Amino acid sequence: MVHSPAARMRPAIAALALAFLTACSTTTTDTGEADVKLPPVGAAWDYQIGGAYEPPKGVEIVSRDRADDPAPGLYNVCYVNAFQTQPDEKWPSRLLLHDKQGEVVEDPEWDGESVLDITTAAKREEAAERVGAWFEECADKGFDAVEPDNLDTFTRWPDLLTAEQATAYVSLLTKRAHDLGLAIAQKNTGPLATRRAKTGLDFAVVEECGRYDECGAFAKPYKDRVVVVEYEDKGMAKACDGFGDRLSVVRRDQDVSTPDDDGYVREVC
Repeated sequence: MVHSPAARMRPAIAALALAFLTACSTTTTDTGEADVKLPPVGAAWDYQIGGAYEPPKGVEIVSRDRADDPAPGLYNVCYVNAFQTQPDEKWPSRLLLHDKQGEVVEDPEWDGESVLDITTAAKREEAAERVGAWFEECADKGFDAVEPDNLDTFTRWPDLLTAEQATAYVSLLTKRAHDLGLAIAQKNTGPLATRRAKTGLDFAVVEECGRYDECGAFAKPYKDRVVVVEYEDKGMAKACDGFGDRLSVVRRDQDVSTPDDDGYVREVC
């Protein structure tokens, strides 16, 4: 199941993430520029993770679920749930996060999704190998980039996960993506953008940065190579007023539905 922001408590996430990052080491290692194809800055885009359809005229960037095929002739981003399981996936118990009572941690907003355990180097390596196989499928299909979702798990379970662990894990995912010739996006989690030199991430895919006044947190470190999706009128207006001439901004319905659905919404600045 792909995710809309209805499941995310973004203000709380931002505050927790900032606290974690302030407490953690700020030492970074410059990874340099990866030899991958990056999305065009400020280009029209469409968020299609709820189902693929013919891109509207003028669109240059599309994000789709890894189960779908890329859109011919466009810059294609492959959505992958990289920090949590999907309901139809089988993961060994050792790679699932357990709480202090020994129970597997489930995302309360998404049925059948468990949080991955990235607390040790060995577990991060094993999880990255599994997710990397999906990256390879994206590359084989012809996608240009990957969008690993749920980077923010450390902010939602701060007593079990840390920013350092998330940074180390996403850095492994970056290496696997780059080895396949894929660019890789930071998904949400604004304060982590300050660690771009360490994570090696190439651009950002951001939900509701207008609504929560976070667009600038991504725009500067990623040099405006940011694609934004808003889900409400006020957030869309703020994103367009502040960044519509710099970033790629689109409004979608929260279910990220297809045009044949009654709830379908797509607007641009």
